[in-house]
Amino acid sequence: LKVIAIDEQLRVIYEDNVHFDKDLPEFKTQGGVYIHSDRLTVTSPVLMWVKALDMILEKMKSSGFNFSQVRALSGAGQQHGSVYWKKGSIQILKNVSSNLPLHQSLKDCFAVSNSPIWMDSSTASQCSALEKAMGGAQQLASITGSRAYERFTGNQIAKIYSQNPEAYMQTERISLVSSFAASLFLGAYAPIDYSDGSGMNLLQIWEKVWSLSCLDACAPGLEEKLGCPVPSHSVLGPISPYYTQRYGFSPDCKVVAFTGDNPASLAGMRLEEGDIAISLGTSDTLFLWIQEPTPALEGHILCNPVDSQTYMALLCFKNGSLMRERIRDDCASGSWDEFSKALSSTVAGNDGNLGFYFDVMEITPEAVGIHRFNKDNQKVVSDFPREVEIRALIEGQFMAKRIHAEKLGYKVSKYDEKL
Repeated sequence: LKVIAIDEQLRVIYEDNVHFDKDLPEFKTQGGVYIHSDRLTVTSPVLMWVKALDMILEKMKSSGFNFSQVRALSGAGQQHGSVYWKKGSIQILKNVSSNLPLHQSLKDCFAVSNSPIWMDSSTASQCSALEKAMGGAQQLASITGSRAYERFTGNQIAKIYSQNPEAYMQTERISLVSSFAASLFLGAYAPIDYSDGSGMNLLQIWEKVWSLSCLDACAPGLEEKLGCPVPSHSVLGPISPYYTQRYGFSPDCKVVAFTGDNPASLAGMRLEEGDIAISLGTSDTLFLWIQEPTPALEGHILCNPVDSQTYMALLCFKNGSLMRERIRDDCASGSWDEFSKALSSTVAGNDGNLGFYFDVMEITPEAVGIHRFNKDNQKVVSDFPREVEIRALIEGQFMAKRIHAEKLGYKVSKYDEKL
């Protein structure tokens, strides 16, 4: 959990974090999560998140941070995680005592104590059922922006309803991680924002309302449990009195809707129409501002957090930095300097030599293995010379990103082509 405070000139005046494993060892998480024995189910304890918020605010207080100057707050949460509030929790949330840390007041508020999160891949049967109910994967993507994905919240809710109907019936509100965190500050159930809500397989991305057919395919009475979605920049209301009494926040401090981590990246990078951002991580992520999306079986279309009338496209490539590091180790003695020199020594286009490199099964496209082609478009089994291999990897990865972005509706302008 991270906090950052900025002044009116956007200068950073405070930042800190709480590390789940290290600072909250009592929850016994690894990387902030529990990986269950089936290796498919992955969850996080809800109370760990609440306790982390207590902890970070206490750290700020003891450092002398002046909460009374905070005019507004907002946040981002990991996409696709979900929290299940037990019946009656709204009253407890509204009336928490400022004498107690939040986690003590809320300890009995959750119908499901361990929240399914984005790493979970245990809902294959629910995904199949949802796609079937909606007339196929492409039809579901055309409505919700994505085909059924195992981590998406609708499928996680369907699993909880089918495996633990009692917990589902005890639930009065389902939050995403983002709207859950906003609820803690608001002292009431915060609505789900359009942008994070479009990563659930439940929201009609064009009309910005829940798809009743999708809801019915997942679980009964779901619309009431989700509440009405709102634009991502909505001001939800003033901060809960708990924070004014315990930490000295101004009662005028506004809580702005929280969103998912990917939409927040688009906002934080200040992307505009036509811009593309690429995050080169363990998995590579590509996201872009898009006017007229064409939802496909690969990638995701989400509502744009900055402009509710437009969209953002999101593509994830699993063979990212680990693949680059493996080729660096094989072809450049483990040195990025040598890797860069080898890359610079070859020409753009690599004399027609092309490669696609997938050590693990790729998401976009679904492929695995190393595939090399020479300038005559013949498949080459043996390795390329090392500098050709390095350029083939880099060019292949970036061409794939462009091709799939164009499939989702991204248009490369004539100006870009000249560049």
